[in-house]
Amino acid sequence: MKKFNTSGTVATRLRALFLVALMVTAAGCSSIRFTYNHGDTLLYWWLNNYLDLDSDQSGWVKKDIDNLFQWHRKTQLKDYVQLLQNGQRQLAGNITQADLAGDYHDIKARTELLAYKALPELADLARSVRPSQIAQMEKKFAKNNEDYRKKFMRGDLEARQKARFKKSMEQFDLWFGNFSSEQEAVLRKASDARVLDNDVWLDERIRRQKQIVAALRKIQTEKLGKDATVSVLHNLVKELFGRFEAPERKAFFDTYTDQTIQLILTAVKIATPAQKAHAHKRMQGWIEDFNVLAADARR
Repeated sequence: MKKFNTSGTVATRLRALFLVALMVTAAGCSSIRFTYNHGDTLLYWWLNNYLDLDSDQSGWVKKDIDNLFQWHRKTQLKDYVQLLQNGQRQLAGNITQADLAGDYHDIKARTELLAYKALPELADLARSVRPSQIAQMEKKFAKNNEDYRKKFMRGDLEARQKARFKKSMEQFDLWFGNFSSEQEAVLRKASDARVLDNDVWLDERIRRQKQIVAALRKIQTEKLGKDATVSVLHNLVKELFGRFEAPERKAFFDTYTDQTIQLILTAVKIATPAQKAHAHKRMQGWIEDFNVLAADARR
């Protein structure tokens, strides 16, 4: 039987996994349950944007997406509750850079778990993808890259820093509510202190996309069996998650990660009691939603 896919690409698939794992970053307190309950439809729509799934693929892809969500609901949501409760405790205490680094690695580990969980499904889909669908995926990648250039590579250094800061503030406002102009000035300084080289990020995107396309073409042209395909995709997923460890880029990515964590720590440190209460309440809303969703899975 065919299985869940990120069809054309593991990269698309990994983004989809982030959609599931980090749904809380895209939804408000009152809409987590609604968003999650419609996540299968959203995920299918997302995948279909990268591939023009045919009528045969459509049926089993939808079924396997549903199975993935059922597994996730039954086995992962309680773990997310623990992560959020830990975040509440950190917010109320004297949070450190090491605490936030640990949170980052915890989330990364849970996302990796999802990716490896889906490997058999990814293998079935990869074996079903046609050359025309790989070409469709490449067009989507190219469009995404052009959008990135427009948003983050136009203008001088000030313009690029401003665009990056705006993206960060959207997340900070979601968590803490509005910041004052004085607070924003502090955050802008911390944001601008981060290394900025969007050429590196674009090159990394393109490199990742080429790896995905190469893996899919290998599977198709060599007509690999299921086990061999799983092996190819396993290596690809491992490479994608370990890409920040590449010797030629490790120093840059390590520095950027540390400086971004420092930016987040700055936001927490300058937040007022009312803003921290806002963040605590938002997390509590997500905790309650995840508990309800997990309980529904057992019925």
